[in-house]
Amino acid sequence: MNKPSTNHNEPPIAELAYAIGQRLLKFGWKLTVAESCTGGWIAKSLTDIPGSSAWLEYGFVTYSNTAKHSLLGVPNNTLEQHGAVSAATVSAMAQGAIIHSNANVAIAVSGIAGPTGGTPDKPVGTVWLAWYLPKHKIHTECQHFTGNRKLIRQQAVHYALQELCSMLENLTSIDPL
Repeated sequence: MNKPSTNHNEPPIAELAYAIGQRLLKFGWKLTVAESCTGGWIAKSLTDIPGSSAWLEYGFVTYSNTAKHSLLGVPNNTLEQHGAVSAATVSAMAQGAIIHSNANVAIAVSGIAGPTGGTPDKPVGTVWLAWYLPKHKIHTECQHFTGNRKLIRQQAVHYALQELCSMLENLTSIDPL
């Protein structure tokens, strides 16, 4: 796998994707992503890295609630009670992505990129993210990004990859799966 060139025009997303791939290779793990508001941008960023087929297993784009339910098994009552943009939903998305793939690690994201769709409780820019690593609890976080639709989505992609990269870097030893 070739490391992306480092120049001032290269976005940090590419560097994060490369670092994630290197760490996954080291552990012998595969990654799956379950995306809603990012629409496949995380998977695209990962597949921009040559050799990513060695560590990227699946990319689910589940933009609608129907897709979240039918492809990832997110329970309808979770979607009805908590909404698509919630800790419960991204947690279920991450679990579903693991169950429906041969991956060991998952990222899930669902949010409101705008310009419409926000509410007082969940304004535009609200994004829930989840990460699953073997033998760890699913970690969920809510972030509030600003800017237009593209910037909100880009920030969500960057944050999802940055956090996974940090999580993988903080693992000092790997127990057998």
